Amino acid sequence: MTTLDKPASLALPAEPPGPADRPVRRELGVANVLSHGFLLFWGALTVLPLLWMFISSFKSNAEILSDPWSLPGALRFDNWSRAWSGAHIGQYFLNSTVVVAGSVTLTMLMGATAAYVFARYEFRGKQFVYYLFVGGLMFPVFLALVPLFFVVRNAGLFGTWTGLILVYSAYSLPFTVFFLTAFFRTLPTAVAEAALVDGCGHFRLFFQVMLPMARPGLISVAIFNFLQHWNQFLLPQVLMQGDESKWVLAQGLAALSVNQGYAGDYAQLFAGLTIAVVPVLLVYILFQRQVQSGLTAGQLK
Repeated sequence: MTTLDKPASLALPAEPPGPADRPVRRELGVANVLSHGFLLFWGALTVLPLLWMFISSFKSNAEILSDPWSLPGALRFDNWSRAWSGAHIGQYFLNSTVVVAGSVTLTMLMGATAAYVFARYEFRGKQFVYYLFVGGLMFPVFLALVPLFFVVRNAGLFGTWTGLILVYSAYSLPFTVFFLTAFFRTLPTAVAEAALVDGCGHFRLFFQVMLPMARPGLISVAIFNFLQHWNQFLLPQVLMQGDESKWVLAQGLAALSVNQGYAGDYAQLFAGLTIAVVPVLLVYILFQRQVQSGLTAGQLK
């Protein structure tokens, strides 16, 4: 009786590794190199002039003219004090703070209210009124300077902070309404309905429920409006002529650049420019994450 041997197991050939089994390699292509190179170039183009201006604010006029690219021999803080008091930059700084605080507050209050209505309520002519707001984004300020001048003068607001605050707010409303309308639409409707069922009125619903939920978007728009109002130059030049004690920082810097350019006191000029730029940099550095989260919150929800 013969015994049958067990058949030997056939060894199957190993399959070649698929794309998923291969290690992921980060290949640096030509497009990636060009994009990173462009970003580095753009960053250097933005940072280096600001750094040079800040360093020059501590130099003497002789150092600026003889060797503008060198470091200062000593930190001359008297340039800042002369710009703050002698060139009245401190007064202009305070005026700009008052005007920008008033305009940003008014813009956010009116813009958030209008955006909430457009996002949450239905009424006749809603789309037409909404597109009237958004249509303001298409008209640059240059087209309205002449009629705006006569409107503000006939209203008795020419050369006043009130007139400047109202004009700033009017030109910031289109972007504010456009941005916040899209943001309010992303907020959950169930929370608003639950608040209404619990007896919350529409006024309390807006200020105590919806506004806290829209905080990231409000912060982002408020920062954009602050930067726009702080750096505004054309509107103050047209609407704030006359009394120099009411000038804002942009007008003061323009006058300082002309006067100190003829006088040759470039150190004081650089100090005044640095004082004007510092608040903008601080706001951006402190609220950078809030701006990014506010811009992406509406897309992630």
